[in-house]
Amino acid sequence: MSDSTSPADDLATLAERAQAGDKNAMDDLLRQVYPRVLRICRSVLPYSADAEDAAQEALLNVATKINTYSGRSSFSTWVHSVAANSARSTYRKLKRSAQAAHNPEQMEKPDPRTTSVIAGTRLDLLEALETLERDRPQMVTPLVLRDVYGLSYEEIAAEVGAPLGTVKSRIHDAREVVRPLLRPKD
Repeated sequence: MSDSTSPADDLATLAERAQAGDKNAMDDLLRQVYPRVLRICRSVLPYSADAEDAAQEALLNVATKINTYSGRSSFSTWVHSVAANSARSTYRKLKRSAQAAHNPEQMEKPDPRTTSVIAGTRLDLLEALETLERDRPQMVTPLVLRDVYGLSYEEIAAEVGAPLGTVKSRIHDAREVVRPLLRPKD
């Protein structure tokens, strides 16, 4: 790498080569984004094994869906979205399996991966995002990218392909929906 290229430039170049079918570039790309993907998944899923499963799913999605990356946003922003969606998808699967396995006759403890004991935990946030996704799915990604991952409004607008004002409005409205769901329950 020369002094004039940044890691983001390297990722973009690898992504272009991977999109063109270069298997070595894809391997290098996945190896480089894995630590970031795992960090994103760990920020959402409290158990390491679940986060690792979500990270593997995200890498698979990067590899199989790289042709959907259009370059509207930086490649790292696209990877961020893929990883966040994978973590949320893993959480939904865990929740569904916990609900399916729930039998009132069984006296087992609830699965702590899908049960929130204390208001304000990541699990409460995931539950709030589930509610938001059910009612207003177009607001989830902008809210997560802004409030969980700290991306700028401009990066989010590029990622979701919406005007800046629309993104700001969606985030504001999403916060209004999610805020009461995150308050401690009496």
